[in-house]
Amino acid sequence: MDTCYAALSDRLLVGSGEWTERLRDHTLECVAAAERAPDRAFVGTVDSGLQRTTDGGVTWECVLDAGDRVTSVTVSPHDEDVVWAGTEPSAVYRSTDGGDNWSQRDGLTDLDSASRWSFPPRPHTHHVRWLAVAPDDPERVYVAVEAGAFVRSEDGGETWVDHPTGGRRDNHTLAVHPDTPTRVYTAAGDGYAQSEDYGETWQYPQNGLDHRYVWGLAVHPDDPDAVVVSAASGPRSAHSTTGESYVYRWTGDGWATAMDGLPAADGLSRAVLAPDPDGAICAVTNHGLFRSAEGWTWERVGSWEETYDQVPRGLAVV
Repeated sequence: MDTCYAALSDRLLVGSGEWTERLRDHTLECVAAAERAPDRAFVGTVDSGLQRTTDGGVTWECVLDAGDRVTSVTVSPHDEDVVWAGTEPSAVYRSTDGGDNWSQRDGLTDLDSASRWSFPPRPHTHHVRWLAVAPDDPERVYVAVEAGAFVRSEDGGETWVDHPTGGRRDNHTLAVHPDTPTRVYTAAGDGYAQSEDYGETWQYPQNGLDHRYVWGLAVHPDDPDAVVVSAASGPRSAHSTTGESYVYRWTGDGWATAMDGLPAADGLSRAVLAPDPDGAICAVTNHGLFRSAEGWTWERVGSWEETYDQVPRGLAVV
């Protein structure tokens, strides 16, 4: 682990346990970076568009001002200059030059399911909560709309495939893995789900997952079957520093809690999880940054100030 970009609600922490604070004048929603360009990161904000740094967080500029909020961002695994962003109200944008220029991928809200999209805390609207690009096809893009749908495109956003029968509707985090390119993982408010055919059909391995409001999700970079999620009994418990949440790991036969080394569940907000390219999984919580080599036992990474006791918004490890 060389550098983490940990997005809290009111600041971005940059470092690897000894933190430098950035973007203190913004309200943050999400963050993304790529191992091949670690000094370039993108942060979605509520009020200042999509912010980009090219010097590891020292300086920032707005590169996309669209929608009320920039709620999701991802860098293509095929080309670090291809960046995807999602907004509230729900829209998807793509840049092919590292964020200098953007084009909206039209047609998303023309889908039949769009009439049912609604985000409960702000029911008049909805947003793109997560974006992922298939590891075997740079034009195959997955979109999690919160709340209402999992949609996808097979042609780089030129056209969209509507919500599949059986897909989760309250998707929070999506993941893919290069060793299983047809597989899609989702952590959703209505439970965990997994597809083996690019999101067309879905399975719901829930055995042992005692808390079904699932939020965070990461897959070990060296093992597509080593899946870790964060979960709670419901949104109030998950999105609070006085709530209760858990981390689970897939065992092959079911889920088991993986809390060894983490703070107690009581008072723990849902963790945001991310793979570490060095061969581990990282988790940021309201109590700090943690790292696990296999997803079972965790070690605290660096320091954590009292002012960082917030519900985290995003994590990128490069």
